[in-house]
Amino acid sequence: MTRVLVTGAAGFIGSHLVDVLLARGDEVVGIDNFDAFYPRPVKEANLEGAMVAPGFEFHEIDVVDVGSLVESLTPDTVIVHLAAKAGVRPSLEDPIGYVRANVTGTAALAEAAHRAGVTRLVFGSSSSVYGDDTEAPFSEDAVAIHPVSPYAATKRSGELMLEALAPIWNLRCAALRFFTVIGPRQRPDLAVHKFTRLMLAGEPLTLFGDGTQSRDYTYWEDIVDGVLRAIRWTEDAPVGVEYFNLGGARPVPLTELVDTVAAALGTTPIIEWHPMQPGDVQHTFADLTKSNQVLGYQPTTALAEGVKNFVHWYRDIHDNER
Repeated sequence: MTRVLVTGAAGFIGSHLVDVLLARGDEVVGIDNFDAFYPRPVKEANLEGAMVAPGFEFHEIDVVDVGSLVESLTPDTVIVHLAAKAGVRPSLEDPIGYVRANVTGTAALAEAAHRAGVTRLVFGSSSSVYGDDTEAPFSEDAVAIHPVSPYAATKRSGELMLEALAPIWNLRCAALRFFTVIGPRQRPDLAVHKFTRLMLAGEPLTLFGDGTQSRDYTYWEDIVDGVLRAIRWTEDAPVGVEYFNLGGARPVPLTELVDTVAAALGTTPIIEWHPMQPGDVQHTFADLTKSNQVLGYQPTTALAEGVKNFVHWYRDIHDNER
């Protein structure tokens, strides 16, 4: 049994991770501040099962609150740090808020780990750190110094903060660069969720660019599998930070994503095209060579299956609301 503290525990990825950790018998401490980026009841619903499960405790605190974090930690705890303000376009409107949550929050968590004697940390980073000038497929040894949004800059800054602190405080860190995650509980602002909602309502989709821009979509079960493998890896890892891509290893054009969602819904989309938006990258594409060799990570869920699972969940949720 492992004791794991999960920040951002009420979010999309965090709540799935909590459920999987509890199912395998781990002791789990969940941290979340219920940021108002999307409605609190949605996040509370994500944790309904965990809240009544043995082995789970939850604390509603802000990740920058070092004192409260220290109180939630024991030296044998493994930290999985997923708490963050997410989203490229919203970060353009609130760069200060993103720096506070994503950079100061990561520094605060590292300091809390140091005070509590914790040495193992898994950090949820993002494929956004690669920017728009990285050669595809994106390899972890790419320079990653030209972020195109405040969100991307804060994620890279979080990585660099851990790079600076890990050798000083003997932290063994895995920084996991997530490529666009899909599946049940996905945030309402993300493409699959938004497209599903609009198509079912018969409303037009606002698409930016020319439809050829692509994303490497990854199902939540594959992401959580990668996190679990990283948790195990930290047990014998050297002091410092290692980077691992967690993706699907197949870039999907925007038009194909729309067609896939439409097929799962059995509908025809209405599309309105607009110019590319600031902060958006043209393509993402994960090189999984290192993640496969070191962690044994290999995604197994295809885009169409992941979208169908999301649509099924979405319909169940909204049928129950009627």
